[in-house]
Amino acid sequence: MKKISVRRLAAKAEKLPIYIIFAVLCFAVIYPVLLMVQLSLQDRIELSKTFSPINSLTGFSKPDQIPLFPTLKNYRTLMFYTPEFYTVFWNSLKNVTVILACQLLVAAPSAWAFARYRFKGHKQLFNVYVIFMLMPFQVTMLSQYLLLDTLKLMDTSMALILPAVFSTFPVFIMYRSFTGIPEEVLNSARIDGAGEWQIFFRIGIPMGSPGILAAMTLGFLDLWNMVEQPLAFIKDKKLFPLSIFLPMLGNGSEGMVLAASAVTLMPAAFVFIIGQDKLEAGIIASAIKE
Repeated sequence: MKKISVRRLAAKAEKLPIYIIFAVLCFAVIYPVLLMVQLSLQDRIELSKTFSPINSLTGFSKPDQIPLFPTLKNYRTLMFYTPEFYTVFWNSLKNVTVILACQLLVAAPSAWAFARYRFKGHKQLFNVYVIFMLMPFQVTMLSQYLLLDTLKLMDTSMALILPAVFSTFPVFIMYRSFTGIPEEVLNSARIDGAGEWQIFFRIGIPMGSPGILAAMTLGFLDLWNMVEQPLAFIKDKKLFPLSIFLPMLGNGSEGMVLAASAVTLMPAAFVFIIGQDKLEAGIIASAIKE
């Protein structure tokens, strides 16, 4: 028993440097979030002192690690005296919900067709999908702009919704999950008289749920924070999403910016925590080669 315990301690001691490195990296990632939360609890005078070197371009800010006089005034101002915050919050929630629902209707059947059926040009067409997935928004922005302008959708919510509905990324994530379903299961269902749509809804979707939920989780995190598309396609401030609202707040509104940033982070953090297991399973499935 002593030998086993010594071996275990030795094995843990060998991994200690790795744990320390990961702990440092995790702290480096989470520290800006913690700093944002603690700064949002500072009062106006303390925030003015913190941001004065930045606003006056005279040096670097040195924020207090703990607020001297913690207050929720910034959150109270945001939630009760800033009605436009609710407008942009609703815009973001509406856009993301509609886009994800439509993505599910479009991407799931497309991914199922790529994964379970073989037709002429199947591989080439899927490769085209992957290429489009790798293209940044800056590459396709002009073509999207011209198409939306032709359809008279500029400066409307559909200018953000329509291009995102046909994103290729959720197809790729769901495709990998659907390919992991054994063909024997589908053949057994066909022998029992199930049609192709029945197989898709009763077998494909339940067994491919990790990829579907992973695509929806990643889609939410991306769409909730989109900035470039609203700036390119929307001019009416009443249609701006929450991600555009924060840069609109100028000097003197640092407390409200920090409070709004914390509130903006909450839905994304909640969705990530809820879908973390499925997200990991979907990413693992998408990394498996055919």
